[in-house]
Amino acid sequence: MYVIIVGAGKLGYKLAESFSHVNNNVVIVDTDNGALQRVSNHIDLLTVKANGVKLSVLEELGVKNADLLISVTSSDETNMLICTTAKKLGCKRVIARIRNPEYGNQMDFVKNKLEIDYIANPELETAKEITKYLLKGDAIHMEDFARGKVVMADFRVNSLNNMKGKKLKELEISKPVLIVAISRDGEMIIPHGDTELTQRDIIYVIGEKENINTFSKFWGAPVERKHVKKAMILGGGKAGFYLARKLIASGVSVKIIERNKERCKYLVEELNNALVIQGDATDQQLILDENISDMDALILLTGYDEENLLLSLLGKKYGVSKVIAKVSRPNYIPIIEQLGIDVAINPIMITAGGILRYVQGGKVESISMLLGGQAEVLEIIAPNNSKVIGVPLSKLELPKGIIIGAIVDNGKVTIPNGNSIINPGNRLVVFCLQSEISSLDKYFYRTKGGLLDELQKSFKGLRKSASI
Repeated sequence: MYVIIVGAGKLGYKLAESFSHVNNNVVIVDTDNGALQRVSNHIDLLTVKANGVKLSVLEELGVKNADLLISVTSSDETNMLICTTAKKLGCKRVIARIRNPEYGNQMDFVKNKLEIDYIANPELETAKEITKYLLKGDAIHMEDFARGKVVMADFRVNSLNNMKGKKLKELEISKPVLIVAISRDGEMIIPHGDTELTQRDIIYVIGEKENINTFSKFWGAPVERKHVKKAMILGGGKAGFYLARKLIASGVSVKIIERNKERCKYLVEELNNALVIQGDATDQQLILDENISDMDALILLTGYDEENLLLSLLGKKYGVSKVIAKVSRPNYIPIIEQLGIDVAINPIMITAGGILRYVQGGKVESISMLLGGQAEVLEIIAPNNSKVIGVPLSKLELPKGIIIGAIVDNGKVTIPNGNSIINPGNRLVVFCLQSEISSLDKYFYRTKGGLLDELQKSFKGLRKSASI
């Protein structure tokens, strides 16, 4: 697949990394030499210094032969223009990042009239993820798969009773669940029976929700938590706006603290029934005056990861039940999770997951990225002609970094073993390390390799880091 990415910022970088792991030809375009250099230093792809909004640039890139163009520059309007132009020139599919809430009520019009196939809004998707977590009664963080029949939960070993120092084969597990991975010191590892758990570990467990709850109870982790009725949001940017609107619509009392006076005025005008306070969220006395200890949830959405990290610890200190922090740097996620904060949300990972799910079409139902993208959990519909059909799992010779965590056949959930067999149409919950993403096609899709002559021609005359 020939993919053009316009914009080499954080999202552009993550998308380039994800698409380059499989059998794709990826070009990333930007006017910033520094951003392009950061990409080329870590990813094997073509970088082009150019303005992607120019018709001549898109033509020279061979956009008429492109399977996909993704525009993620800092300007919504530029992204829309680039996508519309690319579609008119013959690009098969186009994706635009559009973030401004002012466009919120006209997205269908924008998609239809401007011929944009998919719109990515990181702040809105972040708000959706946070809302989903806050409005569930679970005390532990769970991701739903297979229409809610299968969940993946993460547990901190230091919060469980008598698990530290045990080997996995020594754990008492009465219901069928599978420990698919362990996060240790910021690294994702695939465990085996002799893997010994340490107090700093976070384990990822897949199974039916009832069985995950049984596992949780047995090892002393809380299962249920009171529903959120009062929430405090620190940071009134786009993500804070979207989140407040969703929580208010669900009957939650919302308090927002934002330092920018003009932004506070906008929030007051646009949000009904939200209490908006102008002030510095890092002012501990202000937080205390606003009764942080009475809140059911604290959501940190300031523009600074360090602030979100420190304020998260403050929230835990004052006994807030659910604390969620937005982090822009993936390498901060393991730090936050080790500190006992409930959930670390990364808008880039959420948005990239949504885009990848759209591009995969019917192949992938959902994608969850873990530990800054070190691993993914995918829900895959098993196609008729894939290598995994009709063969016992023990004979598939899957790479160590790919684990089939659950099989759903006609609504029945199975935690597989070596004798399990996959049938066409089964829903599979698959754990995959980032290093093995390129192997998914081989085992699950059997896509054709190689380049089309047309795509080869489109690269003639272009050189790595060339300027157009």
